Amino acid sequence: MRKDRLDAAGVAMLLGVQLILGLNQVVVKLVNAGLQPVFFAGLRSALAVAFLWAWMVWRGRPPRFSRAALGPGLLIGAVFAAEFLCLFVALDLTTVGRASVIMYSMPVWFAILAHYGLAERVTPQKALGLGLAFAGCAWAILSRGAGGGGSLAGDLCALGAALGWAVTAYIARRPVMRAEGAEMQLFWMVLVSAPILLLAAPLFGPLIRDLAPIHLLGLVFQSVVVVCGGFILWLWLMSVYPSSTVASFSFLTPVLAVFLGWAIFGESLSPAILVALGLVAAGIVLINRAAAPQSARG
Repeated sequence: MRKDRLDAAGVAMLLGVQLILGLNQVVVKLVNAGLQPVFFAGLRSALAVAFLWAWMVWRGRPPRFSRAALGPGLLIGAVFAAEFLCLFVALDLTTVGRASVIMYSMPVWFAILAHYGLAERVTPQKALGLGLAFAGCAWAILSRGAGGGGSLAGDLCALGAALGWAVTAYIARRPVMRAEGAEMQLFWMVLVSAPILLLAAPLFGPLIRDLAPIHLLGLVFQSVVVVCGGFILWLWLMSVYPSSTVASFSFLTPVLAVFLGWAIFGESLSPAILVALGLVAAGIVLINRAAAPQSARG
């Protein structure tokens, strides 16, 4: 049932989703120690196909493929593969905090695509938010020598992931994929991305690193909790509560990721990264109050 305001249950679920998405980057960095990043991303998508199929069958809506969705479905899956290839490699090269701050510049790139392709005009308030988020992303990349602990290659991979996320959100908002619904969109993403990532993985080095049981637990957590739990719950919340209110909570994800990276990996909370985080978070709030993107991941 559609609701016109956020209630206590909605707030609790939103905070839970943001915590899951904030943990996402932490778990990726942890599992990267045992599995090569691209191989890990491919395994995650492959497992998610099985879990998501079971979920959709249990819901009485098994995956159905239409001829009209074939082209857009293959495209959204290929872009999804590129997005997570970039993100998982980024978390191998740079810190959780930096990758998250740069990744969450996504609303900037989505708003530009939506302005020209979806007739979602950039209002003055949204333009201010875009400027703040872009400044935060640029500040994070340029502050590597200010105690940020990152690398240019890792930061640029995180930026590539943000661009990929924006393009997948854009494709999902186009008429054909929008008619498919959120669950089927996600099914196309994991179904197509799994073989692409697994075939590309040998190009990035040995598939197995120092594998331990905790890395396998992290893989299952990513496939079940993040992909089939966090993503679907977020999309469900967007369908029940006002989308601008729900999407405005996304500023919490990079905040949580920065502090989780500090708490778990001892990453630096340098003034530069905190300034970048503040700019990106403020930009996300302004952008989403103006017009909320309909897709969110991390």
